[in-house]
Amino acid sequence: MAWVPFLLMVLPLFTGRVWSLSQPMLTQPPSATTSLRQIPKLSCTLSSGETGYTVDWNQQSPEKGPWIVMRVGTNSIVGDMGILDRFSGSNSGNTATLTISSTQAEDEADYYCQVWDRGTGR
Repeated sequence: MAWVPFLLMVLPLFTGRVWSLSQPMLTQPPSATTSLRQIPKLSCTLSSGETGYTVDWNQQSPEKGPWIVMRVGTNSIVGDMGILDRFSGSNSGNTATLTISSTQAEDEADYYCQVWDRGTGR
């Protein structure tokens, strides 16, 4: 039965799910500050140079908790999650951007991005 551990090590090589090099890494500036009624643009860059990924923009505040603000595919919004019209997103090349036009007090929160894996749906 010595071949069982060997199979468990080799099988992921054929499925392509274990290689960390194939997963994109995201870079997002550590913080950004804006004033009310300004237009901040938050960016998120894929360091792997891969393009065509879908990016989720998340908002987290003590009042609301975390939730997905917007899912942005290549040059199109795949789905907004009931956000206000002043939020918009784009995904061009390896950079995704979330723009908030005319910020309001309730927009104060932490925003972060994540890659949506088309293969697993997560």
